[in-house]
Amino acid sequence: MKTWCVAKPASDQATLLANINYACSQLDCNIIQGGHPCSTPDNPINRASIAMNLYYQSKGRSQLNCDFKSSGLIVVTDPSYGNCTYA
Repeated sequence: MKTWCVAKPASDQATLLANINYACSQLDCNIIQGGHPCSTPDNPINRASIAMNLYYQSKGRSQLNCDFKSSGLIVVTDPSYGNCTYA
């Protein structure tokens, strides 16, 4: 079964920004930069979910790689939207 990692809706902005910074220090996060399909909506929860999922997918989809200090959530429903495809 395919799974994805997204940010928990109750996560605070500081946690989300820390998650973006951590994930993007480990891999290429150009997908959330302006002009890319996943750059909108430009809010911390959307950007964090995409970055966290990139990290989760690249590290082998283990629960540990979606923890992000208990702010990550593994989902079985594809969170892709519009032209933004979650890996």
